[in-house]
Amino acid sequence: MSDENSIPSGTAFGAPGMPARWTSSSKDGVGTAYHTASRLWFTLSHGIVNEIYYPTIDQPNTRDVQLLITDGETFVHEERRDLEHDISYPEKGVLAYRIINRERNGRYEIRKSVISSPYLPVLLIEHELVVHDEALRGKLHLYLLIAPHLKGKGDGNSAAVIDLAGNPVLHASHKDCHLACSASPPLVRASVGYVGTSDGYQDLTRHHRMAWSFRDAPDGNVALTAEVQPGEDGKFVVAIGLGGSLSSAITPMAQVLAEPFADHFSRFVNQWSRLRHDLDEDDALTCHTGDRCSMYRLSRCILQAHEDKLYQGSLIASMSIPWGEAKGDEDLGGYHLVWPRDMLHSASALLWSGNTDLPLRALVYLTCIQRDDGSMPQNCWIDGSA
Repeated sequence: MSDENSIPSGTAFGAPGMPARWTSSSKDGVGTAYHTASRLWFTLSHGIVNEIYYPTIDQPNTRDVQLLITDGETFVHEERRDLEHDISYPEKGVLAYRIINRERNGRYEIRKSVISSPYLPVLLIEHELVVHDEALRGKLHLYLLIAPHLKGKGDGNSAAVIDLAGNPVLHASHKDCHLACSASPPLVRASVGYVGTSDGYQDLTRHHRMAWSFRDAPDGNVALTAEVQPGEDGKFVVAIGLGGSLSSAITPMAQVLAEPFADHFSRFVNQWSRLRHDLDEDDALTCHTGDRCSMYRLSRCILQAHEDKLYQGSLIASMSIPWGEAKGDEDLGGYHLVWPRDMLHSASALLWSGNTDLPLRALVYLTCIQRDDGSMPQNCWIDGSA
């Protein structure tokens, strides 16, 4: 293993970090694989990934996942704040996303494709760096910044950099939930720290490079940072795996990175396309929209994506935490719960679209959470608890 990719040492300073907060409930996209084997969901806003839900749709595990970009001398740009964002669907009626984040003066842009693994609890983001300003060519450095909030908690997380076959891997844990992150090409260098004191954002804004290198940051509001190195084509893939142990998080992450992103993308699209073909037999005759039913099909997919894959039939209201940027662990709340009033509307819309299976599962689920007096809870976790 080269010195450049060496594993850091020492414990980060500044524990336990700033009080943890969530992120805005304003979303530009939500996604998951169609197959029930992939029990992972994600949300998007401001050009980046926000919450990653696992192993059920009511448990968020991250605040956000983004890049920091610097020329090493004069500026540090944060994707969500400093770049202009454009989001689109590369495949109609499929919850795969194409994001273009542009530097405001047009000097460079980051192109991203975001999906989850079709069969494993792994988030996949393919990035491409495109430099338009010749003065910046070869000078930009990209850093991945992850804010884990495992098991719905921003505080009490532990972070570490571990060695996998000679390459650094970012790891976060809280009780029985683990997150592992690596990339292809491999991460160049990595560090962990406490938010607001020793995290990568503080490091880069002070030094315009990674000057700090910490191996672990136990029990606090932590952040994970790593320098990523695009390949000769300007591309790199980031994989984030979730599991109940380090092994169950890191193994699927490594398995997914062993295959080309294009293969995962093709399988992801084919899964959702089967749903589209199953339900669209009469659409050509009944749908007369200007976009050839594209928004209709997409809306149907989004509704279906809000069903949990373990507690089937449980449709949550929304993958979001209202006013999350002002809420901490003590006031998580939110719409990532089952609200029977919202569930009724979602199930009714799906029934109207020709999907009878999910509404039936929803009806059975409601009978399981119905109280002895016939009433329903205003909202509940997907296991039925208040």
